[in-house]
Amino acid sequence: MPQDHPAGPQPRAADQSSSDSDDPDHPRGSVAVADRPSSAEAERFPAEPQTPGRALNGVFFTAVTLIVALLAVAGFWPERMSTAADAAMNWVTSSAGWSLMLIPLGLIGLLLVLACSRFGRIRLGGDDSRPEYPTYAWIAMLLGAVMGIGLITYGVAEPVSHLFDPPHGLSEPGSQQAVVDSLRFTFLDWGIHAWAVFATFGLAIGYSTHRLGNKGLVSPILRPLIGRHADGLVGKAVDVLVILATLFGTTTSLGLGAAQISQGLSQVTGLELTGTGVQIAVIALITVLFTASAMSGVGRGIRMISQTTMVLAAALLVFVLVTGPTSWLINLFLRSLGSYAGGFVEISLMLPADGDDLAWMQWWTYFMMAWWISWGAFVGIFLARISRGRTIRQFVLVVLGVPSLIFSAWFTVFGGSAMFMDLERGTAIGEAAAEDINTAFFGLLEQLPLTALTSVVAVVLVVLYFITGADSNTYVLSVISSDGRMHPSRSVMGVWGVLTGATAAVLLYAGGLEALQTAVMLSAAPFIFVILALAVSLVMLLRRDPLVAGHGVAVAEPASQPEVRDR
Repeated sequence: MPQDHPAGPQPRAADQSSSDSDDPDHPRGSVAVADRPSSAEAERFPAEPQTPGRALNGVFFTAVTLIVALLAVAGFWPERMSTAADAAMNWVTSSAGWSLMLIPLGLIGLLLVLACSRFGRIRLGGDDSRPEYPTYAWIAMLLGAVMGIGLITYGVAEPVSHLFDPPHGLSEPGSQQAVVDSLRFTFLDWGIHAWAVFATFGLAIGYSTHRLGNKGLVSPILRPLIGRHADGLVGKAVDVLVILATLFGTTTSLGLGAAQISQGLSQVTGLELTGTGVQIAVIALITVLFTASAMSGVGRGIRMISQTTMVLAAALLVFVLVTGPTSWLINLFLRSLGSYAGGFVEISLMLPADGDDLAWMQWWTYFMMAWWISWGAFVGIFLARISRGRTIRQFVLVVLGVPSLIFSAWFTVFGGSAMFMDLERGTAIGEAAAEDINTAFFGLLEQLPLTALTSVVAVVLVVLYFITGADSNTYVLSVISSDGRMHPSRSVMGVWGVLTGATAAVLLYAGGLEALQTAVMLSAAPFIFVILALAVSLVMLLRRDPLVAGHGVAVAEPASQPEVRDR
C-alpha cells in the first residue's frame, strides 16, 4: 500500500459479530471487518457519529432564513430582483459557462476509469453484501428518479425548437441535417452528461453511507480534503449549499409542472386556464397534497404512484411510436444516436461564439447542465439508497448507460414525431413552441388519434410526477437539514413542503420560466466547487479502501447504519 495514503478500515474476525453469520444475506464463515476506521484514519478524519444531532440546527435555520429572505425580495421587488438576477446570470455564464460543459465531461471520464479499473469491484456496502433489489426493479427506480415533468415539458419542445433554430447555426433551419442536429444536442442536454453528475453524487454518498457508515450528507465525504472542518462551519456551509441548489432545482420542475397542468386543463376543457394566477393556484393545491403525503410517511403509496407513472409513460411512448411515423422514427433514432456518439467530444465542448450563441446556451445547454448539477445531491441520495450491494462497475455502467439510452428514445419518439408533422404535414408545433414551450407536447397529441384521452393521460402524468417529485424533495431537504436524521420530524417536513411550493409560486410570479431558469443557474454556480471537491474526495477514499490498498480483507456492512424511510 502506498505510504502517502492512511490505512482504511481495519479487519475483524467474522466470529466477532454474530449478526453477520446469522444474516441470511451473508454467507456463513465470511470474513468481516468493523465499521470503525483505524487509529491513524480516525485521528485525521474522525468517524461520523451514528446517532445524528439535533433535529433543528444551524443548517436548518440558516437555509430557511436565506430562502425566506430571497422570497421576500422576489415577492416585493420582482423587477429589481429579475434585473439583478439576469445581470448575475450573464456574468456567470459568460465568464464561467465553460465549467458547466467541462465538469460533466470530466466526471464521465472519472466514472469510466473507476468502473474499468480495480476500483470497479468495490461494493457499496460490505464485501459480502448483495443488492437489495432485483436488477430490473433497480433500473426501473433509476428511471423513476428523474423521469418526470421535464420529459413532458421538453420531450417535444426542445427538439422541435432546435429544428427551426439549429444549435450553433450548424445546419439550415428545417433541413434533414437540422433534424439530426436537433436530437443529438437534445441527447447532449439529457443524456450521459446529466447521469454522470447523478452517478458521481450517488456513488460518493453510497460509498460513504453503506461502506463507511457515515450519515447521508455530502459534508462527511469531504473529510479527506478538509479534515475536521467537515464537521464545522465549512461542512455546514456545504450542507446549506446542497439545500439551496436542491430546492431551486426541484422547484423549477414544479413551476414547469404547474404550467403543463394548466395547459393540459385548457386542452381538455376548452377554457383559457394558462395564466400565472391559475398556475400559482395549481401549485398551492398540489403543495397541500404532497406536503401531507410527506408528513404522513406513507411510503407504500408513493411507491405505487411511481410505478403507475412508469406504466403510463411507457404506454404513452408506445402509443406515439405506433400511431406516428414508426419507420421514420426508428431510422432517425439510429442516425441521431450515431451522430451523437461520433461527435461526442466535439459537441460536449462546443462553447458560444458570440452573444446570440450565449443567449441560446443560457436557454438550453447551460441551463440543463446547471439543472442537473443542482439536482445532483437529491438524485444522488436516492440512487445511493437503492444501490446498496452493487459494485462500482455495475453502478457506473448501468447508471450512465441505461437511462441515457431510454431518454434518447423518448425524445426521438416525441420530438421526432413533432418534427415529422411540421416538415411533412405543415403543422406549426415548432412555431407554437417558440412562443410557449408548454404548448408543444399537447400540440403533438392533437395530431394523433384519441387526443382527448392522451391529453388526460399527459395531465395525470404531470400531476403524479409533481406529487412524487415534490414529496421526495421535501423528504430529502428534511433529512439534510436535520443532520442526516433518516426520520425527520413532521414539523420540519411541513416547513420544507410549504417553502418548496412557495418558492415555485414566487419565482413564477416574479418572472415565469426565465426566473426559474435563472435561479437554477445561480444556485448551481457555487455548487460546482462542491461537486469538484466531492469527486476528488471520492477518489482519495477509494484509494484507501482495503480491497484495493493491499489489505486482502473483506469489509462488513456498518453495524448501526440507520435505515432510510421506505419510499
